[in-house]
Amino acid sequence: MREAVEETKAGLRIKPPKSRAGVRDITLSAIVIEVLREHRRRQLEHRLMMGVGKLDNDALVFPRWDGSPQWPNAVSALWATTARELGLSVSFHALRHTHASQLIDAGVDVVTIASRLGHSSPAITLQVYAHLFRKDDTKAAAAINAAMGGLKS
Repeated sequence: MREAVEETKAGLRIKPPKSRAGVRDITLSAIVIEVLREHRRRQLEHRLMMGVGKLDNDALVFPRWDGSPQWPNAVSALWATTARELGLSVSFHALRHTHASQLIDAGVDVVTIASRLGHSSPAITLQVYAHLFRKDDTKAAAAINAAMGGLKS
């Protein structure tokens, strides 16, 4: 599904992402896939106990009990409760920034990070996260050294 839930004065609506860059595929880590599978299994068990049947394969990941979209603030509030129980002081939206900063710290290139975040350009990613990129150019010097056949100075 390539849609977003938006809260309006008239209620919830499903809409396309804000930009073409918002329509993207990302690779999930094995641990995230396992957590999502377990989450889905618990959802299905809960729905069967309630007698409401299975969810469609393209159902929302975090719907209300009847499969309809949750209010965005409800997801944030649920995260706040969970974070408090875990002793974390990070908002739901801050998880996005944590993800980006972890990728930057791991040395992932800015084009890949921009794509994962749905930024239309790496320039946007750099505007927001430039302060997190290392100022050390040791890797650049090593790359040139390797290209020049490992000459010693």
